[in-house]
Amino acid sequence: MPAASVPSSSAASADESTTAWALAARGGDPDAIDHFVRALHRDVIRYVAHLSADPQAVDDLAQDTFLRALGSLHRFEGRSSARTWLLAIARRAVADSHRYAAARPRPADTADWRLAVELAQPCGLPGFDDGIALLDLLAALPEERREAFVLTQMLGMPYAEAAALSRCPVGTVRSRVARARATLVALLAEAEQAAPAALAVA
Repeated sequence: MPAASVPSSSAASADESTTAWALAARGGDPDAIDHFVRALHRDVIRYVAHLSADPQAVDDLAQDTFLRALGSLHRFEGRSSARTWLLAIARRAVADSHRYAAARPRPADTADWRLAVELAQPCGLPGFDDGIALLDLLAALPEERREAFVLTQMLGMPYAEAAALSRCPVGTVRSRVARARATLVALLAEAEQAAPAALAVA
């Protein structure tokens, strides 16, 4: 299975750096704000793409997330990492968009969140094809297991923070990740067995 997880040491270091930028940005420092947004933009895009049922809305949801965050940045005290704080805001932005969409007719209902995630990833880099294959496999997971896997294995979030964000016990997150991993391994094995057969038929 393609390696998608972020090493815990580098993830912790990135979280510390991003949190420092967020704290510095509270006073309106434009450089700090720019670093804060740039450091977390990709994580927000990937997370809202996972949560949203409308890939066309991903950019708007990400923008809404940052607008909300910047508007309340003066209240951020660094008790959690800036990434956890921001992804919680992203979750609320997506939930609000779902409530708004449910209150009015929708012309179409597209559930392909994978397209938005694919578009958010740079093409031509090593591992890009593996990343797309992983997204295909992730689509087969139940939503709660997929969220736990995305948060901890793809975004590198500590289990405790993922549990706080998902509003469930740490043990539940660990169980969901373990089950997601087992399912992905089984699906990958099936895909690898099917590939030679498909080539033989071709």
